[in-house]
Formats: sequence, structure tokens, C-alpha cells
Amino acid sequence: MEINVQEMLFQFLGGLGIFLYGIKLMGDGLQQSAGDRLRDILDRFTTNPLMGVLAGVLVTVLIQSSSATTVITVGLVSAGFMTLKQAIGVIMGANIGTTVTAFIIGIDVGEYALPILAIGAILIFFFKSKRIHNVGMIFFGFGALFYGLELMSNGMKPLSQLESFHELTVNMSANPILGVVVGTIFTVIVQSSSATIGILQSLFAEGLLDLNAALPVLFGDNIGTTITAVLASIGASVAARRAAATHVLFNLIGTAIFLLILPLFTQFITYLTGALDLDPKMTIAFAHGTFNVTNTLIQLPFVGVLAMIVTKLIPGEDVVFDYKAKHLDPIFIEQSPSIALGQAKEEVINMGQIAVKGMEETHEYLKTKQQKHSERSAQIEDSLNNLDRKITDYLIDLSGTSLSEAESERHSLLMDTVRDIERIGDHFENILELVDYQQTNKVKITDQAMTELEEMFKLTIDTVRKSVQALDENNLQLAREVAANEDLIDKMERKLRKQHILRLTEGACTAQAGIVFVDIISNLERMGDHAVNIAESVLGIRGL
Repeated sequence: MEINVQEMLFQFLGGLGIFLYGIKLMGDGLQQSAGDRLRDILDRFTTNPLMGVLAGVLVTVLIQSSSATTVITVGLVSAGFMTLKQAIGVIMGANIGTTVTAFIIGIDVGEYALPILAIGAILIFFFKSKRIHNVGMIFFGFGALFYGLELMSNGMKPLSQLESFHELTVNMSANPILGVVVGTIFTVIVQSSSATIGILQSLFAEGLLDLNAALPVLFGDNIGTTITAVLASIGASVAARRAAATHVLFNLIGTAIFLLILPLFTQFITYLTGALDLDPKMTIAFAHGTFNVTNTLIQLPFVGVLAMIVTKLIPGEDVVFDYKAKHLDPIFIEQSPSIALGQAKEEVINMGQIAVKGMEETHEYLKTKQQKHSERSAQIEDSLNNLDRKITDYLIDLSGTSLSEAESERHSLLMDTVRDIERIGDHFENILELVDYQQTNKVKITDQAMTELEEMFKLTIDTVRKSVQALDENNLQLAREVAANEDLIDKMERKLRKQHILRLTEGACTAQAGIVFVDIISNLERMGDHAVNIAESVLGIRGL
């Protein structure tokens, strides 16, 4: 029988594409159905490594991608939302969570793939409800996953007739290291362990690989999936690079342990297959799940050791910023509203300091155009929104208690201040979008305009910083300086607008550059307005 290589290749590659798209669509649908609260989950449930593992499992099940969970984690570590030890727990949990996909594939519903696709398409295209649309994405992704898998399986069947493939499988059975290398390289190329595990399940189900060859490939798939986190950490903070290195180290150690006990592990999986009457695809799913759960149980007690090793491997000082709410203890609301008000003020000051950090990162992005500054600013803006919700909820709960007249006024001013700080975050987010627009459309801003933006940015950051400090210290002098600075910012904005018009008339500046320039100075001027609002609360009530 002659093998049609082109047909085999087309079926395999087309099936792989549909499979990968199915996983992504299903993950997106699950994520949107559950609500886009992944960062909140990771923020709230990572107080210790064990809780981090559970959070990692939950988030990975929601988005059906351990790589995506790890990339989010690396980003959170980079921006200071999470410590390295917390991140290690999440990464371990992500490895367990990704095994769910293999178990889904193990349920043999391939013959129903097309009807499931049809149901998904109907829900997506014939219903306007967002909730039904998300369910449709889940169905369509689920169907595409199995349809892609069927195409890949059909494409791989002729491999059994290739002598070279037989030789490779025999060599992998005799040499487990070769199997690990094959699995690692393939997953690095595809950048999805779910996809390569799915292919492995199909190869094993077709009898193209025996268990001795399949298990080392499975270990390699887990090593290969770490490449996504490594790529995400390039150019990021030292802590983020350490988190990515932990992912690699975790899977390398796990693979080394299981290679040492490979005959024992193979016997266990063979016994499990017979005892539970598992089909071949489910056999690989159970092997994958056992590997990751056991690996996590073995290494979880040594989170501190793993953190120490990667700290040695990747030396350097890393500034860690804590962007979480630290002072909002609900017990004070009932027991001592006065203390609760003081706690709320401390959190508002913390929020203000974070806003200043966001402005600084935005300023760096404008100057350097380095993506890491944009990502940090965006994450800080998210944290400001999160703090805004938490502080506002805390203050609303506090408003139901017996506050004195003076305390009620302080309470109202804190509510206003929270809103002002949150709006500062919105304005530096606007500037991020303007710089993105500048990058995308290759808009050139003149050196003179950049110098002017630099001057106004520095003055605005200093003004906001002083307003937060004035609130912290109840400092009237600083509050007056903020008011004076705000006048300077207003005058500077008017002056820079005139100079911009002059450049336009002289032809030194393009209309697109002018839009970016004017919008940036407008956002900076609005930040100055919010800073003076904060300062006026200090001037209004000395005892705030």
C-alpha cells in the first residue's frame, strides 16, 4: 500500500490547527462564563504555596492552558503582585490543571464532534445573549478539539507502515532519554502540552507507540511547555525570570525522578489500565495526571529550596512592590469605626503611592517604548481598580455605623479621594494607549515635543506624589505646593498647545503626532486636577 505523504501531512497539520483553535475557543468560553476574575483568584488564594497550587489548578481548568496560567503568573510576579514562593505554588497547580484536557480527550466522543460543532455554531450565530454566546464558544471549541483530533489520528495511521518510524519507536522504548527529547522539542515547536499530549494519546491508541516509549515522551511534553513562560520572562524583572526558571526546574526534577523509577511507573500504569479497564487514551490521561500530582506532592514541601536555587541561578536585586489591600480589616467596622476610618485612610495612601508608581512606569514607556513598562502600568491600573472596589466597599460598610459629624466628613472626603486616585489610573492608561497608537502607526514626535512632554510628566508625577504625601502627613504646606504646581501644570498645558500649533504651521510636526501630543498633555493636566482635589481635602480638614 502506497502512502500519500501529502494527504497524511495535510490531515495532520489541519487537524492540529483545528485542535489548537478548539482548545483556545473552549478556554475563552469557560473563562468568560466564569467571569474575568483570574487575577482576583490568584490575588486572593495564594497566601501560601498550598493555596497557590489550588488557585493554579482552578485558573488552568478555567482557561485550559497551563502555559497561559504561568504567563499570567510571571506577569504578576514581574509587576509585584505576587512573591516568588506564591508563584511556585501556582505553577505547580497549573501543571495539575492542564491534565484535565487529557482526561477530556480520553472521553471518546470523536464520532459526535460534528454535531457538537453544529450546536456551538447555532448558539454563537443565532442568539444575542452574551451568556449563550459563551456557552456556544465552549461547545464549538469542544467539538473542534475532537474533530481536530480525529483528523490527526487519521493522518497518523499510515505511519505504522513506515520502517523509519518503527525504528524511532523501538529506539525510544530502549532509550527513554530520546523519548524525553522528542516530547520536549515537539512541545517547544507547538507551544501547547495539551496538543502534544493529545497527539500522544492518538499515537498510543493507534498502537503506533507502546507504553515504554509513550511515557518518556509525556515527560518531555511537560518540559517543553515551559518555553512559553521562559519567552514571557525575557526582558521582565529578575523575580519574573526566577518564576519562569522555577517552572523549568520543577518539570526537569519531576522528569528525572520518574525516569529513575520508569519501570515501576510503567508497571503501575499497566496495572491501573487493567484494574480500571481504561482505553488507551484514558491510560495516557491517567499517566499524565499521576505524573503531575505526584511531582507536586514530592516538591511542594521544598518550595523554599526551589526559590533558593533559582535565586542562586539568577542573581540580582529585585524591587518588590506590594499592590494588595493591607489595612481593610472588617473587624474594626463593628468594634471601632474610628480605627476603621484610620485603616481606610492608610489604604487610600497605599493606593495613591501605587498610582504614582503607575505614572512612573507610563513615563518610562513613553521614553523607552519598552513593552515591560506598558505591561506593568496596565497591571498597576488593574490593581487600582481592584483597590477602588475594596476600599469603596469598606467605606460603604463603615457608613452604616455611628460616625461623629467630623468622622462623617472625613469619610466623605476619603470616598472622593479614592475616586480621584482611580481616575489618575484611567488617565495614565489613556497615555499607554496613545503610546501604543504612536508605535503601531509609526508616528514620529519631534525632539522638542518629547522634551516638553518630559518636563510636564515630571512636574505632574511630582505633584501627585506631593498630594499623597500631604494626605499621609496632614501637611498643609505640601498641600499648598500641590495647588501651586497645579497652576503651573495648567499654564504649561496652554503654552505647549500653542507651541504645538506653531510646529504644525511650520510643518515640523504631523497631524497624527499632534493628536498624540495634545492628548498626552491633556491627560497630564487632568491628573494635576485630581491631585489638587486630594490636596484640597487636606486643606479642608486639617485632621484628616
